[in-house]
Parts: sequence; C-alpha cells; structure tokens
Amino acid sequence: MTAAAAESPGRTTVSRRAVRRIAAEAAREVPGVAGAVDIDAEIHGETTLLDVRLPIRYPLPITRVVEACREHLFRRTSELTGLTVTAVDIAVAELSTKDVAVRRIR
Repeated sequence: MTAAAAESPGRTTVSRRAVRRIAAEAAREVPGVAGAVDIDAEIHGETTLLDVRLPIRYPLPITRVVEACREHLFRRTSELTGLTVTAVDIAVAELSTKDVAVRRIR
C-alpha cells in the first residue's frame, strides 16, 4: 500500500433518492403520521434540506405531531445517512380519519 492510499480512505456518497426514502421511512416511525409521506431532499456537500408533505391522523394535535416529526427527521436522517440535516420544512398534506394498516417487516 502506498502512502497516498493510506491517507485517503475514500468517500461515501448518499444519493438524493436514498435520502428521500430514508427520511420517509423515518417520518412514518412518528406516532400520528398516517399513510404515505412525500419527501424531497436537496443535498449540498455534506448537508441536506428536507421538504416534507405529511399526512396526519385526525384529531391528533397537528402542531405536536409536526414538531415530533421534525425532531425525529433531524436525528434519524443524520444517523442513517451521515449527512447534516440543516432544515426540515413540513407542510400538512392531509388529515386522515381512517386507520392505516401497519406494515410488518419479516
């Protein structure tokens, strides 16, 4: 192994699509989030910005669910992608009164 190879171990990049999928799955982990979450991600170097369209179960408190989701997305997306999340913009896309089936992983 050369000295140059020892100094630069390589670089891992995470695609925009992967960040969107990871963040959408993380958002569904939050109690009160109902159905499909639509996420767009912008990646700039080692940072990302998330734009989220969130369905929420009615009659849960919207503000509480949105803030819990925002905090969770900051933490989980950073943990799973290695990127620093600089902003999470959330728009409530839907208030759902129907029960959503929970997906099981086998």
